[in-house]
Amino acid sequence: MPEIRIENVEALGKPLGQYSHMARVKGAHETLYIAGMLAPGDDFDAQCTGVFKQLETALKSAGAGWSNVVQFTTYLVHSQDIPKFMAWRLREFPKLFSDGKYPPNTLLIIDRLVGEQYLIEVQAIAAV
Repeated sequence: MPEIRIENVEALGKPLGQYSHMARVKGAHETLYIAGMLAPGDDFDAQCTGVFKQLETALKSAGAGWSNVVQFTTYLVHSQDIPKFMAWRLREFPKLFSDGKYPPNTLLIIDRLVGEQYLIEVQAIAAV
């Protein structure tokens, strides 16, 4: 298991949500680059839950878990969904990351995803 340290840089101020400024990975390890995951659902919350279940499945298939994640990139179609995303993470991330150390996350608002029904896509990088 690589040594993974999730850190915040004091000079950068407090993060605006459930993420950290950076992840440091030390030691011989393998890196997983997990493609952006999509999930069906009738609303943003259902899709968000489905996306993170897909990510968890990908992590488990490589013998990894949430503690191996060193970065997320999140794509949202509507800026109005930012509060919904923040609320979802506020509620769910403490369950996924019980130590309270949340990986860095870049959040981007884009024109659309591969299918118009999709509202969120998340990709991840993990060290195992």
